[in-house]
Amino acid sequence: MRKLHRAAATALLALSLPLPLSLPLSAAASDTASRTAFATTAVASPSVRPAQAVQLALPRPTGPHAVGRSVVPLVDKSRRDPWVPSSGARKLMLSVYYPAHRGSGHPSAYMTTEEAQLMLASQHLEKTVPARTLSATRTYARTDARPASGRYPLVVLSPGFGLPRTTLTLLAEDLASHGYVVATVDHAYEAVGTSFPGGRTLTCIACDTVKPDQLGIVTASRAKDLSFVIDELTGRHPAWKYGWLIDPRRIGMAGHSIGGDSTARTMASDGRVRAGMNMDGAFNVPIPAAGLRGKPFMLLGNAEHRPGQDGTWDEGWARLDGWKRWLTVSGAHHVSFLDLPVLAAQLGVHDPAASLSGRRAAQITRRYVGAFFDRHLRGIREPLLDGPSKANPEVRFELPHGGV
Repeated sequence: MRKLHRAAATALLALSLPLPLSLPLSAAASDTASRTAFATTAVASPSVRPAQAVQLALPRPTGPHAVGRSVVPLVDKSRRDPWVPSSGARKLMLSVYYPAHRGSGHPSAYMTTEEAQLMLASQHLEKTVPARTLSATRTYARTDARPASGRYPLVVLSPGFGLPRTTLTLLAEDLASHGYVVATVDHAYEAVGTSFPGGRTLTCIACDTVKPDQLGIVTASRAKDLSFVIDELTGRHPAWKYGWLIDPRRIGMAGHSIGGDSTARTMASDGRVRAGMNMDGAFNVPIPAAGLRGKPFMLLGNAEHRPGQDGTWDEGWARLDGWKRWLTVSGAHHVSFLDLPVLAAQLGVHDPAASLSGRRAAQITRRYVGAFFDRHLRGIREPLLDGPSKANPEVRFELPHGGV
């Protein structure tokens, strides 16, 4: 059996000191047939500093707009929670990022201290890295910032199984700085820790109850969640106070790991989503044989998703019936498309399985995700997506691609 991907929880090795970690594989693994525990080691450089002395920071957004952020709780009263039915209606938490006026609003926290504590405790790192070090990570979005005038495309982002929406922050902030409204989504009981209104912090019950052959249930449930998010953000009475910023005719979606799988599932059933992307996630629910009704879709992954390595991508690629790209990033691993390797480097820690630096991985992710949505939601022709680039030698274009 080929080498397995990192689990969603592997993200925590990015914040560890040089200790061997036992990390559970879950829906983040690309090999859907087998998910077991494995050990890995984070290697610290001689320059590693005590975690207490480090001010972690995300990279600055690259677009012309300042970025605002709102936290929006949602409740889908038409559905009971699939993991804890006794909890009542299905609950979601959103962070909505948007173009804003500079100098308005106030700084946004990366995550709550309790969320950080749970994330660290899940990897037995609570005595190694203070929760405050993680929760106080510097971000660039400002809470309640005054929105810039105009109407903008909406991009919905769904995280990997077991990971919170905060791990997609560097991508969300960058898209918003380039003129998008971006909603990152926490799905109740599917992350190590998510704070909800009323002081409740929900843990990942689904991580303990979903069996390897049941991952399609997670995907199908998330697709319903994501369509509900669109309902609530674009309906007649939007749940978000700045809902008028969203152009409902231009909606895209992307996700990491099982979030990418859920993106394809949502596109198959919801005609409002015009373009989608899967970042390093296996297709637990196959793309329909009839395709996605000609809608554009992009695969962005590490080398273990190359043709012939992941059968779900091979099958999915054959079924995609519109504009499509399959990009492999050399030196990347499963969490390279997230915030976590960037934060790791600031502690002097790296993963020996990934030769690509966190900062470089962030640059590539931002550039190619941004180019994809610019092309398909804003009509901006992006040569970056036409083929290999000397400026980005790590990015390989797989197979003859479709569309122009």
